[in-house]
Amino acid sequence: METKEITYADALAELEEILRSIESGSADIDTLSTKVTRATELIKICRARLLKVESEVKEILDKE
Repeated sequence: METKEITYADALAELEEILRSIESGSADIDTLSTKVTRATELIKICRARLLKVESEVKEILDKE
């Protein structure tokens, strides 16, 4: 398993791709559960990045 950390942009792009396949109905019913699980992981990654950046920006602004 690759340990390289996914970027926010890549996570968002993959999430959008999963969403498009589900919304269009092209998601195979046999892989739907896997897609939803991956989407959940990507949402957690994006949320964590956003919270980290928000905290860093707040810290920077508080110093000024």
